[in-house]
Amino acid sequence: MKDIQPTSGRLRMAWVSPLTPWKLDSVTWLDTTRELRQLGMDVTLLAAGPPGPAEYRGIEVLNIKRPETYLIGRVLFHLRLLGYLLPRLSHYDFIFFHPISALWLFPLRLMGRDRPLLVMDSRDLLDSNVTTLKARLRNSWERFTYWLAARLIDGQTAITPRLAHMVGIPPQQLWGIWPSGVAPETFDVSRANRQWPAVGESVRLVYAGIFLEQRNLLPLVRAVRQANDEGMAFTMSLYGDGPLRLALEAEAAGSAGAVRVEQPIPYDQIPTMLGEAHIGVTSLPSLGDAKYEASSPLKMFEYMAAGLPILSTSNNCHTDVAGRGGYVFWASEPSEEHLLGALRQAWAARDRLAELGREAYDDVHEWTWAAAARKLHSALADGLRRRKQSYATAQLAAEKTNR
Repeated sequence: MKDIQPTSGRLRMAWVSPLTPWKLDSVTWLDTTRELRQLGMDVTLLAAGPPGPAEYRGIEVLNIKRPETYLIGRVLFHLRLLGYLLPRLSHYDFIFFHPISALWLFPLRLMGRDRPLLVMDSRDLLDSNVTTLKARLRNSWERFTYWLAARLIDGQTAITPRLAHMVGIPPQQLWGIWPSGVAPETFDVSRANRQWPAVGESVRLVYAGIFLEQRNLLPLVRAVRQANDEGMAFTMSLYGDGPLRLALEAEAAGSAGAVRVEQPIPYDQIPTMLGEAHIGVTSLPSLGDAKYEASSPLKMFEYMAAGLPILSTSNNCHTDVAGRGGYVFWASEPSEEHLLGALRQAWAARDRLAELGREAYDDVHEWTWAAAARKLHSALADGLRRRKQSYATAQLAAEKTNR
């Protein structure tokens, strides 16, 4: 397999992502890698795909072959990953990975002090409201992973402080927090092409993402229907797929065309699609939903970058970002009643949507991938510095003992 050669004199990292780079959620890995490289870090992004170097959205990636079969694919991917890394450990200061890869990489701890530092990054919390045996086993396995990580690896990072607390990362092992982000320039086309509603025109809502029960889209569809029955004028497009698709299509059928359930679209088409909307709808988790409380709201960042006002529930992951912003129409709970209240707020503000969209865009610059990458770069650099100091102190103590 051909190498992506590191450059001497800079921080060097192998970043393991067992996802295929063209998936929508790989934006985290690709955009952060771009920003880290611009900060002067050598990043070898190792992903699953046709073997060898490749380029996705302008980012060079080194693919490792992974069969499609889930369990066999995961095993073979990580065996091939170790086959790539073991002869190249001296190329890197860090091996950066996620819990899915942890148990395969823990044994590198045995390679001595000259090995790269092992740093695990946590971006998601498994759903605690599980009923199937498979899901319970998966949760138990992840808890075991974090237990081992606290004892075997050098450092950890996380997407939010809440997630770090919920998964039990020891404070002395937590190197830093780096949230999700957005590249605002990606959404320039959204802001440039938008036509705000004229008098008598409908206000267009949009949602793009997976259709899950926990995202509470069904009560929102009903709330849109009720709002229109009250004399307001909303349309809503739902782009995506998932277990709730058939139920959403059935509910939308009674909306007289106001609600449309669309097929998912490629990520590079999302900015243009958002340019046709007036309000972006986030996931709508219940307050206290631990999985969402611990997350960083990528969808909200993208709507802000697109210059859209937002309709959202006041879950902490949302209020932490935009709690002071007047551009969010809040529902305290994802019930039809509370969502209808948020729609009434939006309708009352329909003449100010352009102004609110500008406020949202102004706020997004705190939540860019560039800002997230600076936090990650700083966490890794500080962690490496502390580890070198620790080694030097231990060596000095050993020399004094031997005199």
